[in-house]
Amino acid sequence: MPRIKELPQSERPRERLISLGAGALSNQELLSLLIGSGMKGESAMSLASRVLESTDEGIVCIQTASAEELSQIGGIGKAIACRILAAAELGKRMSTGLTSSRMRPMSPEDVAALFMQELRYAKNEIFKVLLLNVRGEMTGKETVSLGNISSSIVDAREVFRPAVKRGAASIVMVHNHPSGDPSPSPQDVEVTQALIEAGGILGIKVVDHLIIGDGCFVSLRQEELM
Repeated sequence: MPRIKELPQSERPRERLISLGAGALSNQELLSLLIGSGMKGESAMSLASRVLESTDEGIVCIQTASAEELSQIGGIGKAIACRILAAAELGKRMSTGLTSSRMRPMSPEDVAALFMQELRYAKNEIFKVLLLNVRGEMTGKETVSLGNISSSIVDAREVFRPAVKRGAASIVMVHNHPSGDPSPSPQDVEVTQALIEAGGILGIKVVDHLIIGDGCFVSLRQEELM
């Protein structure tokens, strides 16, 4: 594969981005811009190709890879790995639409949109809470539990700790199923009921519990399971 400097101006990723916009570039071209320069005998475009081919997940691997895993790919040092992961995290945060600290989620679809990109590719179960004030406006979101590949251990104290600390009037609970199937398990329903009771004692309402799958979700309230 030719080095970027050997390509005609119109075919170079940076020039294409300037003239056509970032949306016109392929995953390989975008990644090559983050990599910057290649190494002796291999261009940035070739390195980008090898990163994308390093797993069957392609570009999705960047969502779940660690800096250590990326830096094990020949030619991708820790500095470049961190640059790639920082760009991926920025994209993830922008995709959630959290531009306003006082956003008001109006539906389960709104809440799912906030967490979908963050959770749909996670390899382990992650349990989060969305904090709401008395007007139903979002005041923050917190991770309260990181589980293993098949389950998360949810402690009521950890679930409600950020809500109590930040004076939230209500919460929405969200967790993912690494299998990609958001169908609620009996344990999901049991845990939800227990947390609703705990919230009632504290005066903090549990508005909903969403389970995130791969591009899909289930609201336990919509399913009348809470």
